[in-house]
Amino acid sequence: MKNISRLALLALVASLAACSVLESDKIDYKSAGKAPTLEVPPDLSQLSRDNRYAVPGGAVTANAYQAGIANAPGIPTAVANIGDVRMERSGTQRWIVVNRTPDQLWEPVKDFWQESGFLLTTDQRNLGIMETDWAENRAKLPQDIIRGTLGKLVDSVYSTGELDRFRTRLERSTNGTEIFVSHRGMQEVYNNSRQDQTVWQPRPSDPELETEFLRRLMVKLGVSQEQSKILAATTAAPKTATVATVGNQPVVQISEGFDRAWRRVGLALDRTGFTVEDRDRSAGTYYVRYVTPNPDKKDDGFFGKLFSSKKDEAPIKFRISVKSQGEATTVSVLNDAGAPETSANAQRIVKVIADDLK
Repeated sequence: MKNISRLALLALVASLAACSVLESDKIDYKSAGKAPTLEVPPDLSQLSRDNRYAVPGGAVTANAYQAGIANAPGIPTAVANIGDVRMERSGTQRWIVVNRTPDQLWEPVKDFWQESGFLLTTDQRNLGIMETDWAENRAKLPQDIIRGTLGKLVDSVYSTGELDRFRTRLERSTNGTEIFVSHRGMQEVYNNSRQDQTVWQPRPSDPELETEFLRRLMVKLGVSQEQSKILAATTAAPKTATVATVGNQPVVQISEGFDRAWRRVGLALDRTGFTVEDRDRSAGTYYVRYVTPNPDKKDDGFFGKLFSSKKDEAPIKFRISVKSQGEATTVSVLNDAGAPETSANAQRIVKVIADDLK
């Protein structure tokens, strides 16, 4: 009854509201990290201790120097910069490049997320990965007389029915650091015809939210508000990805060189719920496992059932291989041992990646 009462009250308030407040300049996140139903998957706290997938032979890992391949000319990716900060875009994906080392940027980026109303559930400096908890954008709530009066007294009964979390990756480049921000969302929906029970289920990632937080992060790093808006507004031609079969193995084919394909695949993995345990840019390999996106763990959903094994077993792990030849890149799935994966799982994985890259 608590869920239905809360949703009913939200519907009443929404009906009385004059307008929506879902605007990019109206963001006010309130951490939900203390709520009992929002659990952090326990395996997230163990990433730094898992060295099983360290590639021998002096491979470059997340904490090592990752030599960047020079940007190929003629590729329609927008680039704009002010000072030592610039934003790049390919399709719907954007990232910022800063001419500073990851060590110089780690604490400012960490402070940025905390100042934005989030708690950090993952803080893996050696991997260059931090992730926020699930939080609610309270600015989406209608700001009417009822909200202004009752909200101060019974704030907990108001809910947008949506939660967001953001993953940030810092990767060393030739001249500094590339910063990627990816969004994952959940929404509360009724799960029966009586509408007296609700469950949380994934909702699509929001590139506009990613861009807005990248823009705000640029301000944190010294760019003015006006300049950051100019950089964030830069557009570029969209990029496409296609699913194909090569040697009986499902693959994603991208019409881009390695640098941009590597960045875009990494963002796609972050957006679609994989956990990147390690990455070896010199070998073009992401070491990943899947973490169920449902924060209350009640219903694993489609992806949880697909990529997770039994409860008493470790999650299934994969390697995502990114190989380029000129301005063409092929993305394939390898199993735990590094052998080509041709199963139905591989087919679904490449489709998930391709759909996000379109």
